[in-house]
Amino acid sequence: MASSNIWLRDPVLYRIRHAEHHHTGATWCIYPMYDFAHPLSDAIEGVTHSLCTLEYVDHRPLYDWLIEHTRPGHRRLGEGGSLGEGGPRQYEFARLNLNYTVMSKRKLLQLVEQQHVNGWDDPRMPTITGLRRRGYTPESIREFCTRVGVAKKENVIDVGLLEHCVREDLNRRAPRAMAVLRPLKLVLTNYPLNQVEEMEVANHPDDPSLGSRRVPFSREIYIEQDDFMEDPPKKFFRLAPGREVRLRNAYLVTCTGAITNAAGEIVELRGTYDPATRGGDAPDGRKVKATLHWVSATHAADAEVRLYDRLFTSEDPEAAAARANADFTTMLNAASLEVLRHCKVEPSLASAAAGTRYQFERQGYFSVDPDSRPGAPVFNRTVSLKDSWTKASNA
Repeated sequence: MASSNIWLRDPVLYRIRHAEHHHTGATWCIYPMYDFAHPLSDAIEGVTHSLCTLEYVDHRPLYDWLIEHTRPGHRRLGEGGSLGEGGPRQYEFARLNLNYTVMSKRKLLQLVEQQHVNGWDDPRMPTITGLRRRGYTPESIREFCTRVGVAKKENVIDVGLLEHCVREDLNRRAPRAMAVLRPLKLVLTNYPLNQVEEMEVANHPDDPSLGSRRVPFSREIYIEQDDFMEDPPKKFFRLAPGREVRLRNAYLVTCTGAITNAAGEIVELRGTYDPATRGGDAPDGRKVKATLHWVSATHAADAEVRLYDRLFTSEDPEAAAARANADFTTMLNAASLEVLRHCKVEPSLASAAAGTRYQFERQGYFSVDPDSRPGAPVFNRTVSLKDSWTKASNA
């Protein structure tokens, strides 16, 4: 009781609970506390360096005291057993904290139990299973940890660094594919009705070892809705009435008109192609300012795409909630998940295996979700091609 450290003043080492245990039932009622079990377990198992977070700095004297007083000459553990000399040493470091999320297991459990997320492996969760399902590679996580390093001072790491690491890794390893997330049909009126061509497309522009694939091209294709504007502003270089663009690995095409529904919404485009520009280059040397991705309407597979974003709207959701005298769940980002159905993807992706990663050209990096079924793939966006969040938050 004379110790200046409160943890050494009559420490609580175990508790007695007459309650059912999920392993031992009601046959045992004595349960060691963490401060008692931790040092003895480390010593018995031959641990040399016990790494803890900073809140255990004050507990270290008790850790050392217990090990010292269970050595030969003090206390023995069981029949003829003791901890011996040269026991473990405890070292404390700052925990890894990320912004725009919470790392507390208690708070993560609350998110799961209150169904704010779809389980511990929800791709928005900062858990290993969540990161794996979202498409993060082990190499990118290890690189992130290497760059962050180990500190003795509490700090918060920008999740943008984690996203940068996975972008770098997937840019090197992910094969390319074309997927149209919000499809708009373009009919090439001068393309032969029943003709189908196969375009040879490299799976990776910088890695020939990944080979190539053949992508079908036909009279009717899908492009992104965002790639067309009927009355474009000055710096919009994609498709518009009378404008020519390149279809990646295919032809130069020109929009000749748009079809609208009763509400005035554009539902289909008309255009023509230049048969002399197969591969995307014009023999006469004319240049276009935009290249669009596409899929053949006849051959495309339907897919579900899940677009994930930051789980919280605040960099520090717990502090922001405390200032507002509210629960941290009030800081949840309502736009953290957007589900797009009836997306159109290359036919080669229809039966992609769960966990396979791709770069959808001009879209981002995506991973096949375990919910996928043959002919009905589901893709999770791992990360966008660029950090659009920082750009939007600074606008």
